[in-house]
This record gives sequence, C-alpha cells and structure tokens, in this order.
Amino acid sequence: MSGGDGTRRVRAGRRTVEVHRPDKVLFPGGGDAKEYTKGDLVEYYRAVAPYMLPHLRGRPLMLQRHPDGIDGPTFMQKNTPHYYPEWIPRVEVAKEGGTVRHVVCDDTATLLYLADQASITLHRWLSRADSVEHPDRLVFDLDPSGDRFEAVREAARLLGELLDELDLPSALMTTGSRGLHVIVPLNGRHDFDEVRAFARDVADTLADAHPDRLTTAARKKERGERLYLDIQRNAYAQTAVAPYTVRPRPGAPVATPVTWDQLEDPELHARRWTIADAVEQARTDPWSGLLNRGRALGPARRRLDALRG
Repeated sequence: MSGGDGTRRVRAGRRTVEVHRPDKVLFPGGGDAKEYTKGDLVEYYRAVAPYMLPHLRGRPLMLQRHPDGIDGPTFMQKNTPHYYPEWIPRVEVAKEGGTVRHVVCDDTATLLYLADQASITLHRWLSRADSVEHPDRLVFDLDPSGDRFEAVREAARLLGELLDELDLPSALMTTGSRGLHVIVPLNGRHDFDEVRAFARDVADTLADAHPDRLTTAARKKERGERLYLDIQRNAYAQTAVAPYTVRPRPGAPVATPVTWDQLEDPELHARRWTIADAVEQARTDPWSGLLNRGRALGPARRRLDALRG
C-alpha cells in the first residue's frame, strides 16, 4: 500500500515497513542493463527473504549503502545509527580501542528496512554473534585478474577437487562481481587463526601445484595474469558478501548460490543472475542442506599435511 507522501508501506510478518521514495532510481539503465528503483530492490529482498535469511540470522553485518544510487557516493556502515527502530537487533562486538554495534538481520522486516536505507549489499561475518571468535564458515574468494571467468571456473574445479580429497563439503556461489566464492561449513569450534592458517595452506598447496595459473600473492603487481586465491576474509571482523545479496553494478547482479554441476554450464558467469531472476535460482535450493554439515578441521588438516609431504 502507498501513502500520499510518496511513501510505500510494505507488510512483513507482524510489521509494516515504510519505503521512502520507492521510485528513486538506484540502478540506472543503459546498454544491456535494465533500470531498477528502490522499490524494485525492496520487492526483490522481500521475495528472496525466505532463502536469504538463514544465511544472515545471528550474524553481525556490514552494510554497503548507496543513498543516491550506484553512480553516487557509497559508504560502508558498521555501527548501527541511533535512529534505527528498536525492534532491529544489534550486537556489540569488540574492536581495537572499543566496540562496534552491528546490525543483525533475523527477519524480513529488518531486511526491508535495510533496503529502504539503500543498503544494496549486505556483507556478513563468518561467525555468529553468540560466538564471534569462532567462525562456522571458511571462504575462498577466487579473484581473477580482469574479467576472465574461464580462469575462475578452472580454479573452482581444482579447489573443489582438493577439498573433496580432504573430505570437506563445499558450496559454490557467484559473487555478482567477477569471481566465485567457495564456502566450507565448519563446526564453529576453531578460532579464526586456526581457520585462516588452514585456508592459507590449502591455497598454497593449490598454487604450488599450478604456479602458472594460480597465486596467493596479496600484492597485485606480483600476480601477473594469474588468478588470486584470496583467503583474507577468514579473520576476525572481516566479512564476505552474503548469499542472495545484490551488488552495486549495472543491471543489479546478485551473489547467487549454485550447484557444482552448474559450474559446467557455459552460460555461467559471476553476474549470471540479477534481481530479475535470482529468486528462481534460489527456489531450486542449490546448496540443499549442505551448510548444516559443519566439519572439524582436524582430520582435513592431517590429510592436507600428508598431501604436502
């Protein structure tokens, strides 16, 4: 329903969320890219909420906001403003020299409120608010030099095969930007230092086996044309883009979970899905309960050490 002041009121569970200036263009059209408004963003997040919320609940968030659309200024919001409604959950976590009060998104109403704030992209912690020092996700970010998706596809295959050898389940997600994320569910009993060290050793093992194609060099000038196996997100207070979040690029592409079989689809690329069709992909349940199979890293560490000799 709409208000006479141009405000749209959207029902979300027991709450009604006001959407201000729903006709404001956040994603200008042009070329092959369609135009999308704030109202379109809100409708997308409302439709995808049942599939997205399980990946957000209980986690501190960092919000990437674009109040004037993707062509305007942007800022990353960690601390929750005082004017946010009291019903939106927060969690206070330690940082150097103080604390930060992050938003937590546990329901559709909160998700729609954040969309009204032009929070286009939601970045989530890899740990939960009730155990911030112990991640239950490990993320490899496959970051190409340029927009070469075939190199990303090949790196994902190699990484998936190595994780299979280590008997670790893994999930695949387009980033909505240039690459793919490979996500390993953990049991939440290891601290960030342990998880990061393991991720680095996995990445080094793969890069050592394919030095002409893959690298773990953090400095761009040292990478050349090789694909960067980025494990930097596996650290306290670091974040990764949430599944089904929108990215601030023309056409409103979405970070979208996919199956390993879909990796072989010639039409797959990092921006394959947008807010126009990502919900259809979500309905196929591409990860199908896989992230509930959180593992301890001890057995995988022993297998990796044996492989490294």
